[in-house]
This record gives sequence, structure tokens and C-alpha cells, in this order.
Amino acid sequence: MSEVLDSYPQWLDGAWVTIRLTLLGGALALVLALAFGMAGTSRHAWVRGLNRVYVEFFRGNATLVLLYWFFYALPLIGLRFSTMFAAVLALGLNVGAYGAEVVRGSINAVPKAQYEATIALNFTPFQRMRRVLLPQAFALMLPPFGNLIIELMKGTAIVSLVGLVDLTRVSKNIQGSTGQTVAAFTVVLVLYFVIAQVLQLFVRYAERRVDRMLGRRLPAEQSLGTIAAGAPGAGVSG
Repeated sequence: MSEVLDSYPQWLDGAWVTIRLTLLGGALALVLALAFGMAGTSRHAWVRGLNRVYVEFFRGNATLVLLYWFFYALPLIGLRFSTMFAAVLALGLNVGAYGAEVVRGSINAVPKAQYEATIALNFTPFQRMRRVLLPQAFALMLPPFGNLIIELMKGTAIVSLVGLVDLTRVSKNIQGSTGQTVAAFTVVLVLYFVIAQVLQLFVRYAERRVDRMLGRRLPAEQSLGTIAAGAPGAGVSG
């Protein structure tokens, strides 16, 4: 076990690659989810059609296949991407398709009376979305978005198949050099779990901030540790 732990510089480098992929892929997924999710609520059939094409195509393809396509197939027709860029594209496009459905569903879940009120106030479509619909829908989006970002983080493990030295690749390298299979894979198991918990902590914190901005009541006794753990029913008595 000591040999595995002594390789901490490799673990740190691999963790940094995994975190970068998560942040960059998550940012791309968020932009795509917002753009195509709002397109899915458009009054224009052709705009809604763009949403369906994007969602069905990228949701219906495996992330690994998309990664192979960007990394191995496109260079054959003259489009070359760096390994990191290809990985971010594959992860972002796939998770963004799921996120687009979250955005569309959250916007549609805003009470119809809110939409009617914006019409009565003579808001433009942009004002309706920015000032009324999106702020309320965002509170509904956060929990499923938290799940998606954690799924994206776990999905980064596939990048080891195209040469990126992430946590999964580091664990294989250390297992091969030390022969300590159980120790190497136990460490990587714990590291992925820790990263997931940190992501969950940020999502829970964002949920609380959004709830405060929307004027929702929150349990006063709920601690930061409870938020991190995501304990259901925390702060509820009786």
C-alpha cells in the first residue's frame, strides 16, 4: 500500500485532469442545455425541431462512441482535435442533451399563471424568460443538474482509452508498476467518491442560495455538514 500512496504526484496529476474535464465538459453541457432546452419551449416548430434533433442524436449515442468519432474518425476527413478538446466535446455534447430535457421540463413546470402575468405586464419574450421563467425554473433544474455533473465526472474515466492520463489511467499505471491491484483500485475508488461529494456540496450550496433569492423558507438548523451529506428530511421535526 505504501508504494501506491508514495505515487501521490501521479494521483494529483490524474485528479487534476479529471477535474478539468469535469469543469470544461460541464460548462459546455450547461451552455448547450440552456440553449436547446429553451429552444424546446419555443412557439416555432422549426426551433423545437432543432431541440429534438440534438437531444435524440446525442442522447442516443454512447459517449465512448462520440469520443472515438472525434478522436479517430474526424481526423481522416481533415478535422483534428487535441485529445482534451475531443474528450470535452464528447462529454459535453452527450450530457448537454440530457440537460436540455431538464431545462425544457423545468421551464414548462413553472405555473402557467406566471407566464400569463408576464403577458399582462407586456413583457417581451426575452424579458419573460430572463426575469420570470428562468429564475423559477433554475431552482427546479439544480438537483437534476447536480446528478448530471456527477455522471459526467464519472464518465471521464473513458478518456484513458485515448491516451489522457486521468485518475483511471493513473490507477492502471500504478497497478502495473507495483502489482498492488487492490490498493491501486481502492485509492482511485476513494478519489472518485471524494470528488463526487465535493461536487454535491457545491450543488447543495447553490440550491440554498437560489432558494434564498426566491424567498423560500429554509430550515434554520440545517448545517453545512448536512448539506454535504444530502440527508433527506434534515431539519424537519414531528
